[in-house]
Amino acid sequence: MTLTSFDDLFEQASARKGGVDAFQATMPDLKTVDELRAIPDDRWLSTFSKGVFSTGLNWKVVSNKWPGIEEALWSFDVPRCAMMSDEDLDGLLKDTRVIRHAAKLLSVRDNAIFFTDLAKEHGSAASFFAEWPSDDFIGLIAVMKKRGTRIGGNTGMYALRFMGKDGFVLGGDVVKALIREGVVTKNPSSQRDLRATQDAFNTWRAESGRPLADISRTLACTVE
Repeated sequence: MTLTSFDDLFEQASARKGGVDAFQATMPDLKTVDELRAIPDDRWLSTFSKGVFSTGLNWKVVSNKWPGIEEALWSFDVPRCAMMSDEDLDGLLKDTRVIRHAAKLLSVRDNAIFFTDLAKEHGSAASFFAEWPSDDFIGLIAVMKKRGTRIGGNTGMYALRFMGKDGFVLGGDVVKALIREGVVTKNPSSQRDLRATQDAFNTWRAESGRPLADISRTLACTVE
């Protein structure tokens, strides 16, 4: 399999998005490892939870309710969320400030427990996410899927992107581009397809020196 060069992909995307400068300005904002490590764990839990609550709902609806959700869920204080009791859940299911979806509310507790374990293992959940190598991004998503709740797949990928962690997002246009390039034949979900996806991104990264997020954005913008 011969991949289209990143330079050619970038040229195609730039032509569709108003030129090189205009397109470059749309690249995701990324943080350094040190900057990511400095973000409090409650902000990581908040962002992951916002992704979970947004699944299947209008993003603006969730954003408008988010201040109330933050207040009701103890500002996503990790130890407090990890101690969510059945009585707490009953109260939340009656609380108009939140999105009253039991499974999504329970995911906050489950992921707070996951974050607590990460803090014991790595000093903080932030350190774990910050230090995970981009050339094994699919490995990070696999850990999140196995040990977290409802944060595997694109929900986790988007949350990491919002936090400024380098990685790709397997949205519809990125998948179409990967299929066109012969990397996969369908939406990558098997370990084989995910490994092929990671290998392709690593190839483009080695060729271009660009972060995975830039490559992901470029692939998406080559699709008609």
